[in-house]
Amino acid sequence: MSLVFSRPDADVFVPGGGDPVAALARVTHLCVAAHQDDIEILAHDAICDCLDAPDSRAFGGVVVTDGAGSPRTGVYADHTDEQMRVVRRDEQRRAADLGGYAIQLQLAHPSADVKRPGQAGVAADLAVIFTGSAPERVYLHQPADKHDTHVAVFLRSLEALRALPPARRPKQVVGAEVWRDLDWLVDADKVALDSGRRPALAAELLRAFDSQVTGGKRYDLAAQGRRLAHATFHTSHATDRLAGITWAMDLTPLVADPTRDVADFTLGYLDRLRADIAARLARFC
Repeated sequence: MSLVFSRPDADVFVPGGGDPVAALARVTHLCVAAHQDDIEILAHDAICDCLDAPDSRAFGGVVVTDGAGSPRTGVYADHTDEQMRVVRRDEQRRAADLGGYAIQLQLAHPSADVKRPGQAGVAADLAVIFTGSAPERVYLHQPADKHDTHVAVFLRSLEALRALPPARRPKQVVGAEVWRDLDWLVDADKVALDSGRRPALAAELLRAFDSQVTGGKRYDLAAQGRRLAHATFHTSHATDRLAGITWAMDLTPLVADPTRDVADFTLGYLDRLRADIAARLARFC
């Protein structure tokens, strides 16, 4: 058996070598993200979990799109889309090496294909990944993200997870912040991902994406600053419990019940925020 994907430029990388099928099969924490560097922003918690218990846990990363539309300045200003695809592929491989990933898959789909419901190649590739693995925990983009491609990748991933037999679905699926913070969730709805661990590695992982960091997007500073801010501002009447937090939603109910409406589920978070604000104001009026 081998991992065969719909696009000839899809990249299968096993840091340190080895059989990709076996590497995917042993993944316990899987992140499916839209772009190169999204994994390192939203799933640092999972990377650390696997590094902390290498005998029982393994991290796998999936990047669905090809990186062609990345912003570029400085030494990358004159790069063509094709050159940027190569640069970003290699950067993601570098991050996988640094983070000790079991496997890194880059499916190389144009964003336009991912945004199109029912696109056969995207659906087939995600089916290969989810049937070839049995992760306990899956990390996705969150459905209230403001980046169109992130939302599309979340939806395609949800479709693939829902298509699995119930016994094959992961125990937990979370949707973490990248392009819209989740500090606005009411506390009862927040899933705190412990992303304050291994800060030196966190910085190194984000700096692996040189085309973005030196190209004008300081994700290395911004992502860690957000994590620290969340840890400090999480509660006003207690000392910080974690050194860094990435907020997430628990998306497991959406996977467990394929009939559940995604928009209603997501807007329910806003309804609970509205009720929380209204109740707090009413207490002191």
